[in-house]
Amino acid sequence: MSHVDFVGPPPKQRNTKHARIAGSLRQHPQEWGVVRTPSTSVRAASAAQAIRSARLPAYEPAGSFEAVSRTVIRNNGDVEHRVYARYVGAEQ
Repeated sequence: MSHVDFVGPPPKQRNTKHARIAGSLRQHPQEWGVVRTPSTSVRAASAAQAIRSARLPAYEPAGSFEAVSRTVIRNNGDVEHRVYARYVGAEQ
């Protein structure tokens, strides 16, 4: 049998990538920012939906962030999938 250390609950992960993104957006309310550039349009759309619905705690409450995905063609002709998001405040 293995030894188990009982040290209490795990620490809350407040400095995650998403917490930093959400914090930056909150510091610039109503301003759109590119928060991700996923490899596919499907992943971009999924990420935007996750932000809008607050699937991750960093974006709570649901509706306090707007997010959209767009596919753009860069100057060199490469295609880039982007997730744009902005903080709009908590719903009243």
